[in-house]
Amino acid sequence: MPATAHCLCALGPNALISAFGLLRGPERTVPTPTEDWRRATVDVVIHADGHQPDIAYCLASLLTQDHPFRRVILIDDGGVQGDHAARIASEFALANALELEVIERKWSLGKAPTLKRQARELDGDVLFVLDADVVLESRDYIRRCVQALYEGVGVASAAGICRPGTAGDRRRWAGSDTFLQWVAGDPYIDPRLCGDRLRRLAAWLGAAFRDCAGRFQQNFLERGQMALFGGVAVACGRATAYRRGYLKDVFDRFEPVYGDGITGQPDLFVAMALNNEGYRNARLPDVHAHAPAVSLGDLPASQCRATSAYLQSCAEFDALIRSPLKWPRRAWRRWHARQRHGPRSGVESRRAVEAYRQPFGERLTREQGRPIGWAQAATALEKVLVPALALALVALGQAGAAAGLLLADAAVWIALVVATALRGERLAVLGKAVSSVPLRALLMFSDLLIVVACLLRLPPVLLRLRRTA
Repeated sequence: MPATAHCLCALGPNALISAFGLLRGPERTVPTPTEDWRRATVDVVIHADGHQPDIAYCLASLLTQDHPFRRVILIDDGGVQGDHAARIASEFALANALELEVIERKWSLGKAPTLKRQARELDGDVLFVLDADVVLESRDYIRRCVQALYEGVGVASAAGICRPGTAGDRRRWAGSDTFLQWVAGDPYIDPRLCGDRLRRLAAWLGAAFRDCAGRFQQNFLERGQMALFGGVAVACGRATAYRRGYLKDVFDRFEPVYGDGITGQPDLFVAMALNNEGYRNARLPDVHAHAPAVSLGDLPASQCRATSAYLQSCAEFDALIRSPLKWPRRAWRRWHARQRHGPRSGVESRRAVEAYRQPFGERLTREQGRPIGWAQAATALEKVLVPALALALVALGQAGAAAGLLLADAAVWIALVVATALRGERLAVLGKAVSSVPLRALLMFSDLLIVVACLLRLPPVLLRLRRTA
């Protein structure tokens, strides 16, 4: 399960940016798209690699969607070490009259070739990319994502909220009609629900941290970014609708440079590449999905792989990260143009009006930067901000001040996480957030180490910077 490079710092510029966006509210421009989203053809691509316990749940949720899709293609990327995910998927599809195309690879290639080849070989308007362990909880998940894509030509991808799945979620889906149609009355034993108490406790701790980190990231930081910029900075393509043509252009641009090795988290690289062109990655708060959380033992390594992938993407799109440095010059040019020509409005001259409209093209990013670049720069800075300050205070003999800084950051993080919860679940979320504080601190300092290692250019094999998630 690929990890998301979560922002863990609560006392940083990203929190201020998001708070300002939430207070200001979203752009009030009403979109007038020229294309009808109802006519868009949608192809679903499912990437599977070691997802035998989850593929039936994924397909069961796909069958509940209220928006039509043209094709469903399952890419079994397990290679010679693969499992029986493809066979289970075929049996499930046959039992429920689902037309499913299955491609089994003899060796594992990764997710990037899956995205690249399907973006090139298919001719649909929308490519809905779904990881095989993701369950679409909202029946209108695909419909809302496609609708959001067509609110403006600047929207390149759209995804809902993804949270860690629970045992109750799996039991509920295992009792659905499509699931019962597959098992035909036979008892189904879910391998993810087996294990002793220690294993279940470790799974709960890992899911608790993921839940809290996801709430802070998606329900606070990204909601503010959506209001302020119309897109998010750190997008994860686990259940994401892409404009297929935009996705194809990304691979046409970067395949000659990287081949299939565009970091260990290609969906994050793709999201930043789309930002670099002036497109936006939308996060929809009203549709939900869930997936199994990374186990507690694998969580630090998973977060480090995600952080290293994010830093590699930052190195490629440095012009985007340096957007705040270009703002004074851009502001001066705008002021000078207003003084010479007076205020100009391009709204009346546009055929389609949309919020957050901006010119496209990598050249303009290098010259002027992008609004979302402020959030990208803040995300990169927050990888080192609080832990570096704490270590600096300790080095200066101010251990008490360092402890106070960490406690204040943790307290603000807990408060924001609890604030994003519904009234009836706040007590449970508070318990999860408090229990996640030690693990969060560990991951913050591990992020600092990986950043320092990248800056010192230590051997990538030692750091596993290019290890796939």
